[in-house]
Amino acid sequence: MKVEVWSDFACPFCYIGKRQLEGALSQFPNKDQVEVVYRSFQLDPTMERDTNMDMHQVLASKYGMSLEQAKGMNDRVAQQAKGVGLDYYFDTMIPTNTFDAHRLAHYAATHGKMTEMKERLLKAYFTESLHLGDHEVLAQLASEVGLDKEETLAMLAGDEYKDKVQEDKQRGADLGINGVPFFVFNNKYAVSGAQPGEVFLGALNKVWEEEQAAAPLQFVGQDEKEKTAGDNCADGSCKL
Repeated sequence: MKVEVWSDFACPFCYIGKRQLEGALSQFPNKDQVEVVYRSFQLDPTMERDTNMDMHQVLASKYGMSLEQAKGMNDRVAQQAKGVGLDYYFDTMIPTNTFDAHRLAHYAATHGKMTEMKERLLKAYFTESLHLGDHEVLAQLASEVGLDKEETLAMLAGDEYKDKVQEDKQRGADLGINGVPFFVFNNKYAVSGAQPGEVFLGALNKVWEEEQAAAPLQFVGQDEKEKTAGDNCADGSCKL
C-alpha cells in the first residue's frame, strides 16, 4: 500500500497530521507493507527567505486579522500539537520560504533518507526555531541524518531537485489539492487535514481490505478444460 502525503514545512497542521498518521500506522497490523512518500507543497511560494516579521505578524498580515487574534490562533494550534507530543514555539519561529527545504527533502530521498529528513526539518522549524531558508542550517540538519554536509551545500547552491518540487506541486494541483496536509491512499482514497488517528486507521483498513478482496483474473476466450489441456504451448501461451 502506498500513502502519499502532500505537506509543507511551514504548515503546523502538517506536523500534527504526520504524528496522527504515524499513530494509526502503529496500530495497523500490516504497517510493514505500507510505503509513505512525502510530496512537496508550498503554502506561500512568494514568501521571502528573510523577513523581519515574526510568525504572529505573518499570520495577521496573511489573513487580515489583528495581532492578538493571530497570537490566539497560534496558541490554540500549539495546544493541539501538544496533544500529539509536539512542542511548538510560535514566538521564536523564523518565517521563511521553504522551497530549498523541499529540494533538500528530495535530495535526501535519493539517499534513502526522506523520512528522517522530513522529521528533522519539521522539528527544526516548529520546536527549535531554526532558519530553514539558510543553507548552512539545512546542510547541518542534513548531516544529522547521515548526509554529507559539503555535498548538501553544493546541491543547495545550484537548482538541483527544483523540477522534483515543481512536479509534486503540479500533481497536487491536478488532484485539486489546495490545502495541506493531504493524504492519498493507493491513489484512490484521500484524507484532508490533520484528522484524528482513527480516521487514518479506517482508511488504512479500508484500502487493505479492498486490495485483499480484489477479484481473481477472469479468462476470456477459453474454458477451464482448454486452459489445462494439451501441450504447454497449445493455447497460445507458453507455461513453465
